[in-house]
Amino acid sequence: MAELTIREAITKGLREALDNDPKVFMMGEDIGAYGGPYAVTRGFFDQYGAKRIKDTPISESVIVGAGVGAAMGGVRPIVEIMTINFSLLASDQIVNHAAKIHYMTNGQYSVPLLIRTVTGGGAGLGSTHSQSFEGWYSSIPGLKVVVPSTPIDALGLLRSSIKENNPVLYCEHALLYGVRGEVPDDYYETPLGSSRVEREGTDLTIIGYGKMVGLAAEAARTLSERGIEAEIIDLRSLRPLDTDSLISSVKKTHRCLVLDEMWKTGSLGTSIAYTIQKEAFDSLDAPVAHLGGEDVPSPFSKPLEDLAFPTTQSILQSIEDNFEL
Repeated sequence: MAELTIREAITKGLREALDNDPKVFMMGEDIGAYGGPYAVTRGFFDQYGAKRIKDTPISESVIVGAGVGAAMGGVRPIVEIMTINFSLLASDQIVNHAAKIHYMTNGQYSVPLLIRTVTGGGAGLGSTHSQSFEGWYSSIPGLKVVVPSTPIDALGLLRSSIKENNPVLYCEHALLYGVRGEVPDDYYETPLGSSRVEREGTDLTIIGYGKMVGLAAEAARTLSERGIEAEIIDLRSLRPLDTDSLISSVKKTHRCLVLDEMWKTGSLGTSIAYTIQKEAFDSLDAPVAHLGGEDVPSPFSKPLEDLAFPTTQSILQSIEDNFEL
């Protein structure tokens, strides 16, 4: 076992892909000579050269469009979009091309394209740099969407994503790059479409992904001191979604809180809450609760920003408000 940060785990996976498959190459803004805006690709340009590490102009639609075309042509591009906020400029290429070409050509073409991007708020970067669109993209048939919260899954999900013959949106939370954890030395993969039990419990199921998993774990420790044992499910994969594991956990605990950073209106969390309410209704002792981001643009002011996203304290308050425990 080796202790790695999430950043180091992703770097390791990318190096493996480049070393093991000559069809893999990377494109993105500042990923080459600069070393990547989040230092994930530092040293790659010197090691692999300009043919495999391609610095691009600031044009997200062109970056993703070129990636789609290259993938259709038989190679395996890894495209980096500096933040998921900028993916809106490439949304036509992602939604109307990458996600639909296999279906619209009756399987004649596949798009083995991996899009890496950075998501999440809380870094004080203002309204247009603090959004979480991974839930939006998870509603698009033809796309797969993953969000690791630990180094072991950052590497395992990356390995599985690189092998996919479908387009994958691989979302890295901006505030989790320094999270450390043990990663096996032996090769492994984390299957897409599988969730993970972060913590076992009997009184309440808390479902989340990305940064929310760590916050849920902090809340669970406080609850445990009060004699309440919460089970935490890390989604890891937003599409495909491991609905069976969620339902199984809720049938055991009889209560459920769903967390995400997206705006409350129209979020993935509300969709998950509906599914659980429908499929596990007879097992519930209380309605499924959802705690998401506030329906406001993310404030630049740090004190106001802290009020816009779930925190450990707001998770505990939501549990107190919604469940008799």
